[in-house]
Amino acid sequence: MSELQKKWAKARLGSQALGQPPAEIPTATTMPVPEFNEADEDREVAGPSPGGFPFDDDSSSASSVSSTGTVIPSPGRALFARPQGFASRSMDPIPWTTYFERELFLKEEATSDGQSNDKSQKVTHHAYLTSPVGKGPLFVAHHGAGSSGLSFAVLSAEIRKRLPNAGILSLDARGHGSTTITTTTPSPEGGETAKDQASPPPPPPPPLDLSLSTLATDLFTVIQLTKTTMHWPELPPIILVGHSLGGAVVTELAKSYRLGPSLLGYAVLDVVEGSAMDALQSMQTYLSTRPTGFATLKDGIEWHVRSRTIRNSTSARTSVPGLLAPLEELQRQQLHQPRGVAGTEGTAKPWRWKTDLAATQPFWEEWFKGLSKKFLEAKGGKMLLLAGTDRLDTELTIGQMQGKYALQVFPEAGHFIHEDLPEKTAIALVDFHRRNDRSQLVLPPKVSDLLAQGKRV
Repeated sequence: MSELQKKWAKARLGSQALGQPPAEIPTATTMPVPEFNEADEDREVAGPSPGGFPFDDDSSSASSVSSTGTVIPSPGRALFARPQGFASRSMDPIPWTTYFERELFLKEEATSDGQSNDKSQKVTHHAYLTSPVGKGPLFVAHHGAGSSGLSFAVLSAEIRKRLPNAGILSLDARGHGSTTITTTTPSPEGGETAKDQASPPPPPPPPLDLSLSTLATDLFTVIQLTKTTMHWPELPPIILVGHSLGGAVVTELAKSYRLGPSLLGYAVLDVVEGSAMDALQSMQTYLSTRPTGFATLKDGIEWHVRSRTIRNSTSARTSVPGLLAPLEELQRQQLHQPRGVAGTEGTAKPWRWKTDLAATQPFWEEWFKGLSKKFLEAKGGKMLLLAGTDRLDTELTIGQMQGKYALQVFPEAGHFIHEDLPEKTAIALVDFHRRNDRSQLVLPPKVSDLLAQGKRV
């Protein structure tokens, strides 16, 4: 306690004991200014001694009235610590319900070809849907290899901001996300083998069929099953959107013309034949350096952002939960596991990849071979979104000079253009729809109709 405080307290207590009115609080005009003592000042800065009372003057940290007062932080505060940046950013997963209206489980039964023991496969396609309003268009999105339908979640919200009556259907391809395939083996009597203790151990599942034709058929099937499930009288106007492998799938479906006049156009995101074929040479090297698992889901999200695989943390928090699952869940589903799942790592990293990308290698070349030619020849409007013009091959360069398709380049984005820059991607897609929207076309009247009305032509 300073000398000034002691004198004021002594005078006040003495006057109260004698029944006298309290003495006037000492001020700078009634008491001499105490001599400045650096040691005493240091003790006051450190805080009052036990039992002492802080005095709120202009230099005290307890006073915030004066704009010229020095605010002294508590000892626990790191005043000059550098901002942590990434560490302070939330890595909590964002649920799919933030962006989509509902999820669909669409059951399809099919018999796999080429199997001598006639195994029947039951596919349950999983998709996320926000229904179109009125005569609004439906953007049907197909993700790339190793990704999931949640890859388009943030983009879907940006599309709806600019085109409120639009719908978005984003599916999980087979072997990805929550789409499942179960295989049953018929018994010799013709019925399905019963699952009990007396039954022989089930045979290993057949290799996952990820051929381009199968994936394109799956996409068409999901669209038709969605129409049936939602009781749509007819398909809405459709814009197909595909990223990477998904770009090859939507191009394959567009070229088949199975969607008929419902298809307005298709957009391909960051994939061309030339650069894709070149990138396949280093794919195994990339997979060998990728973590086999993560301790927590948050760790998986953080890795995608830190490695700049996905450069938008909001997109990563939404899409990465669709790529990983607990090891126990994967084993229950008997899915093809990534390398290392059955190794010696134990459960130190229980969150594993749902899709074994290394196992898809036999299909890599087929996915992208002839893609540029099919992209240019398929019917409907065409748009190509790239992260750099260096990705254009010769065939696409010539086609672009001839005006056969629209081209958008986002050099600031990575491979996941729609996740890194969802706003810009949404603007490009909405503009693409408006250019191809047939409902906005105003055709001139027919000559026969004019003659029937008695008008001269």
